[in-house]
Amino acid sequence: MPVVKADLEACQGYANCVVGASDYFDLDDDGVVEILRTEVPEADRARVTEAARSCPVSALKVEEA
Repeated sequence: MPVVKADLEACQGYANCVVGASDYFDLDDDGVVEILRTEVPEADRARVTEAARSCPVSALKVEEA
């Protein structure tokens, strides 16, 4: 099953990921991405992958576990 990974030091809080998949991503009080769900079912894979790709600093990835 695919999993979401984040480079927290690269995150700059643009929140594109939150717009694309708010059930998987949020921003904490410091404006850094929080992963709400790490495992991505196939039904959500395309949407979550697109949300991760929308990050302007490439802080997110969806990879095979």
